Amino acid sequence: MKKSIIHTVIVLFVLTSLSAFAQTNTVKGYTIEGDEVVFTFNKKDYKKATRDADNHQKDFDDLDIENVVVSGNFNNWSKDKWRMNKIDENTYQLRKKLSDFTDEFTWEFKYVINNEFWAEPSNKDPNITRAVQNGHELNTYNLKLFTAYPDQNGNVRFRLRGYENARKVIVSGTFNRWDEELFRMYKIENGWEIILKLKPDDYEYRFIVDGHWMEDPTNPDKVVNEYGEYNSHLGVKKRVTFQLKGYENAKNVVLAGSFNDWDERYCQMEKNEDGVWTYSLPLSGGKHHYKFIVDGNWIVDPNNSVREYDNDGNINSVYMVK
Repeated sequence: MKKSIIHTVIVLFVLTSLSAFAQTNTVKGYTIEGDEVVFTFNKKDYKKATRDADNHQKDFDDLDIENVVVSGNFNNWSKDKWRMNKIDENTYQLRKKLSDFTDEFTWEFKYVINNEFWAEPSNKDPNITRAVQNGHELNTYNLKLFTAYPDQNGNVRFRLRGYENARKVIVSGTFNRWDEELFRMYKIENGWEIILKLKPDDYEYRFIVDGHWMEDPTNPDKVVNEYGEYNSHLGVKKRVTFQLKGYENAKNVVLAGSFNDWDERYCQMEKNEDGVWTYSLPLSGGKHHYKFIVDGNWIVDPNNSVREYDNDGNINSVYMVK
């Protein structure tokens, strides 16, 4: 990473129930639709396959495909677990929830034919990386999957003012392992812009303008990187609505938790027409402990079975933001 620019980051809070986001960048092997990763294999996209047992290569035209499996570091490179569904003579597909991909932002994968042949992507594909084994680069490539992706309906807008004469502007960060090509910004009036769909979490990022790395000078939130320079910092949050049912006759209900330092007054809940107490607030990614205070009495959430002890031995309800 490297130096500085004129830019604005706008975070649009993600609602608890996600609307239909659609991936708009052109990458091979998958798309993201809403809260699902859609893996798609098309035989016509590949020319060679490598047999796992002896590294012998075979033309795809000579393969009689019986099954196709998605294999990657998200499933320990299994050659039989994530079996795809046949759509037509050349196409196979598999849908997986984004929540299946834990907290990492980037994954590598390939398609396995008949549980023994690895489909070899072209090194011209936009989302490829050289395969590595035991620390050594191989002469084959893997596809890359990013849980962050460009989307006009995304929740984070990166905007760079100025640099009208630049040929290429990239936003790069921890959300794409500092990839120097993938998230290319498009030109707008008086600058550049890209909208990404990012999971709730803390991120570091920089801009690359015609090969020159720079921090975001309009963002005062920054951290020192390994080069003694600065990365800009961005916290993406998700708006969460807490609900308490069954206490229609209560006079006062407060939401308290690790997210507000267990304040007993700040998050005053409101009762809706159905008699349900509610409170909405943006939360960062990760685990949050909470309780309700009903007319002065602390209670766990009766409608949430996920509970944990804290460091003081108290039992709290748990809400995970992903």
